[in-house]
Amino acid sequence: MGLLLIEQAFNGLQFGVMLFLIAAGLTLVFGIMDLVNLSHGSLVMVGAYLATTLIEWTGSFLLGILFALPATFLVGVVVEVLVLRTLYERDHLDQVLATFGLILFFNEVIRIVWGPASLYSGLPEGLSGHVEILPGVPYPTFRLMIILAGLLVAVLIYVIVAKTRLGMLIRAGASNREMAGALGVNIRMLFTLVFGLGASFAGLAGMMLGPLTSVEPGMGEPLLILAFVVIIIGGIGSIRGAFMASILVGLVDTLGRVFLPMLLRSMVADSTAFGVGPALASMPIYVLMAGVLVIRPRGRFLARTGPPRIFP
Repeated sequence: MGLLLIEQAFNGLQFGVMLFLIAAGLTLVFGIMDLVNLSHGSLVMVGAYLATTLIEWTGSFLLGILFALPATFLVGVVVEVLVLRTLYERDHLDQVLATFGLILFFNEVIRIVWGPASLYSGLPEGLSGHVEILPGVPYPTFRLMIILAGLLVAVLIYVIVAKTRLGMLIRAGASNREMAGALGVNIRMLFTLVFGLGASFAGLAGMMLGPLTSVEPGMGEPLLILAFVVIIIGGIGSIRGAFMASILVGLVDTLGRVFLPMLLRSMVADSTAFGVGPALASMPIYVLMAGVLVIRPRGRFLARTGPPRIFP
């Protein structure tokens, strides 16, 4: 039981850093641009498809990822310039309807270009094995790489936002976009860059997800729901809150799906446990979200007063 707990804790950490990559871009877009973007999950799908295709074309996993990242960034820039730029002054209902339309658009484009069948991408030999994280506890090398890559990206986001001129402009735009614009900041270009970065983070999550599962139309929508849960728990516009909440949600979801059905089977008949277990295992993160909304409606890790901040 102890070894199973350690292994599933690492799985939860791996799932959490993937959620952070999605939620980081989403919370930046929501917190700075005040844009409700339901199509963010589609960018996860686009990144996965681009990476899978480019890995096949280049014959190299690393080159495929390196080429897919700027390609996903360009897709995000095009979407922002052609569609989302017209929505900033509209209310959230218009934004929800427009970005829901983008979900349908992306899904159909994927079916037209790649077809409805799922794609599968293999791993290079160096990433397909196992390493011993503890004596007697093997863990897949690729999943461990995802954890390390996600943590490195989290550090990179912190450095960009907290230590660079671009980060200063992002924080200024999040605090007061009108004043930042009056001081000479090109808000339109800043918004385009922020959305492109958010698309790249989401695409990277899709690239990491591709070798673990099938790459198929609509694969990003379930992750988008969890990303919104992360933002609610962590606080809108808070990168630090998104990171902490992502790890928490990843651990709660993974451990709940493993151990709640086991606990249920010890209390009721196996037939009942197999029927009720999956539904019960998906509940803890939403119970957690409801508890946060009751105790701190603006998010667990966000300051109680004042405007949303990138690093509260």
